[in-house]
Amino acid sequence: MKINLKTRSKRTMAQLITGLILTGLFTSQADAQTNKLPHSSGYVPNVSYTLKTETGNSGMEFVGVGGNIDGHINPILHIQPNSLVQITLINGDGAIHDITVPQFHALSGTVSTKGASATIVFRANKEGQFNYYCNMPGHRAAGMNGKIIVGKEIPVPSLTGISDISRNPADLPPPVGHRGPKSVQIFLKAEELTGKLADKTTYHYWTFNGKVPGPMIRVRVGDTVVLHLSNPATSHMIHSIDLHAVIGPGGGAMLLQTPPGKEKTITFKLLHPGLFVYHCGTPMVAEHIANGMFGMILVEPAGGLPRVNEEFYVMQSEIYTAGPFGKRGNQEFSVHKLLKETPDYFVFNGSVGALTQDHPLQAKVGDTVRIFFGDAGPNFASSFHVIGEQFEKAWPWGSLANKPIRDVQTILVPPGGAFMGQFKLREPGKYILVDHALSRMEQGLSGFLLVSGSPNPALYHSGGEK
Repeated sequence: MKINLKTRSKRTMAQLITGLILTGLFTSQADAQTNKLPHSSGYVPNVSYTLKTETGNSGMEFVGVGGNIDGHINPILHIQPNSLVQITLINGDGAIHDITVPQFHALSGTVSTKGASATIVFRANKEGQFNYYCNMPGHRAAGMNGKIIVGKEIPVPSLTGISDISRNPADLPPPVGHRGPKSVQIFLKAEELTGKLADKTTYHYWTFNGKVPGPMIRVRVGDTVVLHLSNPATSHMIHSIDLHAVIGPGGGAMLLQTPPGKEKTITFKLLHPGLFVYHCGTPMVAEHIANGMFGMILVEPAGGLPRVNEEFYVMQSEIYTAGPFGKRGNQEFSVHKLLKETPDYFVFNGSVGALTQDHPLQAKVGDTVRIFFGDAGPNFASSFHVIGEQFEKAWPWGSLANKPIRDVQTILVPPGGAFMGQFKLREPGKYILVDHALSRMEQGLSGFLLVSGSPNPALYHSGGEK
């Protein structure tokens, strides 16, 4: 969440900070006492809109940017009651502007340079129709005036016939357990399909087995793996797999370049335990990764991993589209943005909302949870962090042969890297998964861990010491 600090008065800033503290930056004690998860989190707005200023022959106006307001003049902004709302204002004409919603005590700083931006954040804690407008003298009368409707949920048309490509983080194989080495057969299929990237936005993904990330492969050190890769005749591209757990040229990709309509097989032995990334190894490799062709292979040590209550499989990646973030319709891949390393989207498990709206992580107080996390990249490192928790045990770089480090706040994971971490849950509520390069939340990168159970006031409560 971005808070613009250039407000016009100390009183305005005080109102903003007080409002945020009182309306949702933390789970309330009342929520905890009723064992209900908070409606929202101060880190993640329920709804975000972007407006751009424009001056022309018809006067001054706000123009919607992205989503269902794209291109609309002074668009109506529909908001559900009690939502945490973020409105970003972009200066599109070089004149001095701001934006205010006085009924919610929201006032931005001024933007006077073309391309500059400011943001307001407020809680829509009352229903009805309200105005947003530019507060500069004469600008509202010149046309910079729009309407906000806070009311019942506005139905959003579904993307019929479009696949949910995001993998549920709970979708992973069971532990290997205490067994000896054996031969394991793995079957993967390259699938090119159109899936939901964001609300009303689609993208043509390249995947392993139709999901992003591809299946977690779970084996143990000493196993011999026979991996079959098939590529349907309907595909347009050659695909392959480079597994970081494989010792040999290309990590297997040299032997697995599979044209459409073909299948290839490779056999390899696993010599080292660890959590490893795999991805397509066909040129342009970065394009195949950005389009969704990646996953992880967990090579458990002899004797297996200690049991925990819940395990989750999460991978971060970037997506480079021809249109800007949130633009409606089908978005095409942009090789120019890929090479310039300017992604439009940062996502967990393939799409915006994958781990918030579609497949949030779920556990309960008392559980010990383990997260297998990988950064597919192809270009950016991740500072992975769970807001409100520390990793009591963490294995950086996915190195399971080493002893864990303890009580870690944030883990740095490079592109093509991984780590395993775990912690025990002691307090109910909504915990947010982020990359602590927090501006990436504005480009889609967040997840929820929803924890049910009874509160622990001795650990965490509102007010002073009891």
